[in-house]
Amino acid sequence: MVSEVKQVSGRAVPLVGNDIDTDRIIPARFLKAITFDGLGENAFIDDRTSLKGEHPFDKPQYQGAKVLIVNRNFGCGSSREHAPQAIAKWGIQALIGESFAEIFLGNCVAIGVPCVTAEAVIVKQLQELVTTNPQATVTLNLETSQVQIADFTAPVFISEGSRSMFVSGSWDACGQLVANAEQIRATSAKLPYVGWSKLAVS
Repeated sequence: MVSEVKQVSGRAVPLVGNDIDTDRIIPARFLKAITFDGLGENAFIDDRTSLKGEHPFDKPQYQGAKVLIVNRNFGCGSSREHAPQAIAKWGIQALIGESFAEIFLGNCVAIGVPCVTAEAVIVKQLQELVTTNPQATVTLNLETSQVQIADFTAPVFISEGSRSMFVSGSWDACGQLVANAEQIRATSAKLPYVGWSKLAVS
């Protein structure tokens, strides 16, 4: 299935700090957007403005990164789905962290962006390795539940339900509907109420 996510490999960007909430990821004023297009350029915009180019999302060495390495309780705060959308539109395809807010994690799964956890000491080591060598390739393997940078390999954790959804591609609800269009048509043809609009209203 095209939607299978078994491995994400690419450069990474470290974002140090605990309790980074969804309002910092994408401020509330951007929630009026009708679509998610363009959210990526405004990810962490207030933090980036205050740091005047020193935020990791602005530093040239991290442009084009696919993996975001964070710390504890990332994505806390409001349940806005714009937060993972903004991160994904910036280019992030996977997150590694100490822990994630539950609703944020669920919203990431819904758009095909795996969030895996690791022990705090491992997350810190990953962040330091990437800071030292921003060009290093980080490989997150969901089938083996491991992350690798050069000769450093460490275990990561993801619920078996989420892992299975990514590996099988079943996270993609729309993709499953399209793939099973014929079965859906066959089932709908058997339903007595599908043609209700054609009936005369008394």
